[in-house]
Amino acid sequence: MKYLLIIYCSSLLIFSSSLAQEKSKNESILSGSEIYIDFCIRCHLANGEGVKGTIPPLKKSDYLLKSIDKSIAGLKYGLKGKIEVNNIIYDGIMINQGLDNEEIADVMNYILNQWGNESEEIITPSRVSKVSKSILK
Repeated sequence: MKYLLIIYCSSLLIFSSSLAQEKSKNESILSGSEIYIDFCIRCHLANGEGVKGTIPPLKKSDYLLKSIDKSIAGLKYGLKGKIEVNNIIYDGIMINQGLDNEEIADVMNYILNQWGNESEEIITPSRVSKVSKSILK
């Protein structure tokens, strides 16, 4: 009987944890701001403007806002080669920072809603998990 009770309680705990709600957009943006400071600010700068011709801007970036899944893939897998951002070609390397799906979702929500960027979307860890490297080709 004890074993049945233990199995029942364990099953209940696993089931209830799977029902946990994801972060709200504001919670995700707050977490993303911390991740941005830890991993992104040294290249893309505090104002999100990057370095013209060397490091692409995130502020008012047409690439970011029109290619959200490519931007996710760049964070998830790293990015190498030419991209065009706001009519300027950038040909550099952004290495994979080792972020997990939740961290990528949080930092994406942050940069999509900072420096004049506005996005109605909320990026979720589930969406990040579905983005494959092949999208970068």
